[in-house]
Amino acid sequence: MDIRRPSALREWSLIVAMAGLAWLPRAAVGSALLLALLLWGPPWSIVVPLFLIAGEAARSVVNREPQPGRAVRPADEPELAALVRDVAERLGFRDPLLVRIVPGVQAALGRARVDGRQAYTLLLGLPLLRRLTEAQLASVIAHELGHERHLRDRRAILLRSAHATLAERLDGSLRPLAPLAARLLRASQPLLWQAETAADADAARVAGTEATGQALHTTSVLDSAFDGLGASWVSDLAEEEQYPEDFYDALDAALSDPYVLRRAVRAAADEDALDPYHAADHPPFDRRTAALPSHPGSPYAAAPLPLRTAAAVERWCTGELCLLEWPRIEDTEEQGDGVQPVRLLELPAERLHELNDDISRHLLEATRKDTPAEAVAAALDAFADGALEELANRLEPHLRRAPDTVRPALTRTVLAAAVSGPFAEVLRAAGWTYSSRWLNTVLTSPDDDATVVDLNELVHDAVENGDPAPLRALWASAAPKEEQNV
Repeated sequence: MDIRRPSALREWSLIVAMAGLAWLPRAAVGSALLLALLLWGPPWSIVVPLFLIAGEAARSVVNREPQPGRAVRPADEPELAALVRDVAERLGFRDPLLVRIVPGVQAALGRARVDGRQAYTLLLGLPLLRRLTEAQLASVIAHELGHERHLRDRRAILLRSAHATLAERLDGSLRPLAPLAARLLRASQPLLWQAETAADADAARVAGTEATGQALHTTSVLDSAFDGLGASWVSDLAEEEQYPEDFYDALDAALSDPYVLRRAVRAAADEDALDPYHAADHPPFDRRTAALPSHPGSPYAAAPLPLRTAAAVERWCTGELCLLEWPRIEDTEEQGDGVQPVRLLELPAERLHELNDDISRHLLEATRKDTPAEAVAAALDAFADGALEELANRLEPHLRRAPDTVRPALTRTVLAAAVSGPFAEVLRAAGWTYSSRWLNTVLTSPDDDATVVDLNELVHDAVENGDPAPLRALWASAAPKEEQNV
């Protein structure tokens, strides 16, 4: 698949403009500081900012950080090494290729130097290795190698880097240059998206269209569950000086729950839609799958590859993952005062629900109420009063600075997370029971019909449609009589 690239002049203009705009605020602050020191400071004082500027420039040019991940030796993982080698041969990829396993849901290809020679490092996330079939994993590998096949010249690399740097600058709360940045990002986005669909086409040609579409779907859902459910496990346990030693087994088990899977699919779709500044370097899932060429069948197996060093890799990845939240995981077999291991699969459901409490307690603070029932009643009042946006802003003050194009979607997410937890407590007091081991907002009614309700989804839909009738009906059936005044 050939990529239709604009003229070299246009690409270079975009690179210079995006890089310049990304560094403009820092350059302006640095220039102001230099000018102030020149006018009012002692002559030697200008050496300090010049030294800092030179150091920053040197770090941006020479990156000597160690490579991420755990190295894979072909002798230790012969099946994985053989798969990577076979995919590379089918694509005509001849450069030296190293493989490293990382803890998250990630696949990426980067350049490296080995013994003075140009080489590449392929990063593969452990969740992908555990969950994808051999055919699906082959499509992921082919996709990453396909990028180098299509866009390996310096101009394309710089364009991608400038786009990513400028997009990163828009994450802060102060974005005075956002309108201009959005125009530049929009102008450069088509080339990045073409590169992704071209790499997807390579993946389909190597591993088959069906496996490639399945890999895209599974990766998206895994990423959503990893960043949502998994992150809450790690962060909440870290506060208690604990870490989940069976993190990856628990994540697999959770994704076998249809309610967890459904929520992850929905969260992934919501995330796909949030791109106010045209910063996304991947097209939305539906667009990517629609663009896949037809290549029936696959030369690879429909089962996951065996990992011979799985136990050691999982232990290493769990340690790396939890270091992000707790900086001193120790060998608890030798030191009893370190962070203690916890097995999520052995915890009672009530404890897991505590770890998945989202921001539900914030509703009591935002509504200034003392009980979950009073807080939910106040939230339902906000529907009637047209004060949902105000309530969402009290729950999450950063919403006020969100772009208009994404504020409604973010508002729905914030309200669903905040209201569903206290609502679940009210239902539990009325005799409802948990339907999911992993989610505390999916409950079953005590009546003969055994109705199952996902409160997070119910609140989300009520805010999106502007129709709280289903919430009111549920409230009327379960809330304390003194609170049924909405």
